[in-house]
Amino acid sequence: MTAPAAPPAERVDARLLRVAFILVLGTFMASVDATIVSVGIETLADDFDAGVAGVQWVTTAYLLAVVAAVPASGWLADRFGGRRTWLLAVGVFVLGSVLCALAWSLPSLIAFRVLQGLGGGLLPPTGQALLARVAGPGRTGRVISVVAVVPLLSPVLGPLAGGSILQVAPWPWLFLVNVPVGVLAILLARRHVPVVAPSPGRTAFDLRGALLLSPGLAVLVLGLTEVAHGRHLPAVIGVSAGLAMLAGFLVHGLRTRRTPLIDPRLFTRPPFGAAALALLVLGASVFGTMFLLPLYFQTGRELSAWGAGLLLAPQGVGALAGSVLVGRTIDKVAPRTLVVGGIALILLGTVPFTQLGHAPSDAVIASALAVRGVGMAMIGAPVMNIVYSRIEPAHLPRASGALNLLNTVGGSVGTAVLAVVLQERLTARGTDLSQAYADTFWWVLGFCLVAAAGATRLPRTPARKP
Repeated sequence: MTAPAAPPAERVDARLLRVAFILVLGTFMASVDATIVSVGIETLADDFDAGVAGVQWVTTAYLLAVVAAVPASGWLADRFGGRRTWLLAVGVFVLGSVLCALAWSLPSLIAFRVLQGLGGGLLPPTGQALLARVAGPGRTGRVISVVAVVPLLSPVLGPLAGGSILQVAPWPWLFLVNVPVGVLAILLARRHVPVVAPSPGRTAFDLRGALLLSPGLAVLVLGLTEVAHGRHLPAVIGVSAGLAMLAGFLVHGLRTRRTPLIDPRLFTRPPFGAAALALLVLGASVFGTMFLLPLYFQTGRELSAWGAGLLLAPQGVGALAGSVLVGRTIDKVAPRTLVVGGIALILLGTVPFTQLGHAPSDAVIASALAVRGVGMAMIGAPVMNIVYSRIEPAHLPRASGALNLLNTVGGSVGTAVLAVVLQERLTARGTDLSQAYADTFWWVLGFCLVAAAGATRLPRTPARKP
């Protein structure tokens, strides 16, 4: 007896692509805004007559607010519905952008960046969960392969966009550029994004979990940042307090009879645990590298912000090429094959950066970044597809929140750890900047090896569609 033929893949029609485009606008704004201000630090320091260390809080405050907001995304979508929560997040983000542009002092700008980060932190997980609900399990993989490329492009596009804006306009336009995009996203979403009903069994907000998890993550990242700045007492207090609060949340999440903000048991269920580890380390590798390379290009190679952005552009080209490849194979190739292959490409593309002491040419660096871009695109979409296509629709918002939280925390903690390592190597190497950066990139290789170990536990066969 012949085996029945596999059902044909569900078609990704124009309506679904339109919804994906609208929702990705929110992710694009939030992702690019995390890096667009980095090239304007010196400009802001001059305008506000402040030190670079103080102005750096404009970036740090946004990052901490994003980390604090992500855990609540699942409960908000369950309580108020995915579309309503997403529209609220866009509105908060746009309001925060306008207020940032109107800031009259450095403290006011930092405060408004917190508001902006709270909206930005909700956008990716809410948008992804909403898109997965609209697409259904049969089409999630191909749609997510397009959406997942946006966070990979943002570390490249952010500095380029910021440098371009500052060449022709004052710094408030770093924030005002978000306003037309956000307004357009709201108008299009109200017309074209379908309403997804809130969860029928409404659960009470996990207040105790929120008071432990979000502040715990923010304090931990803040403590690691203090380590990088060489302030030992605040660093010890921050890291210790952050770890203690996270340990308290873990105990609370395992013992509570209510639905916790993020369920720790999710990470013990295959393939969620392996997928989570892959995303955690991917975040550390992607954002950690995008922290190191612009610094190296501008200090070690004495490039302008614009020149550094151009040299980073091949990674974006590679990510786009990788997303096309993944879109065509994600429903046919085993997740483990794609993810392990992607990690192998990232490893290959990272090796030249461990040899910066030998001054590799721009062509070698550009080629390595393009290879890394392809590899990164082969990880995010398959990992998210594993979870989104195998989980009940009612649980999508909380699963999406957990995945995005890990990716965000991976990026935050990975960047902070690499900053500490870089500072130590700069001290040890003295004037040999290139070799100090090369030493630090060995840690990026280590992150990738940890991710590869987790990826071997991913499913060996493509997800079966209903």
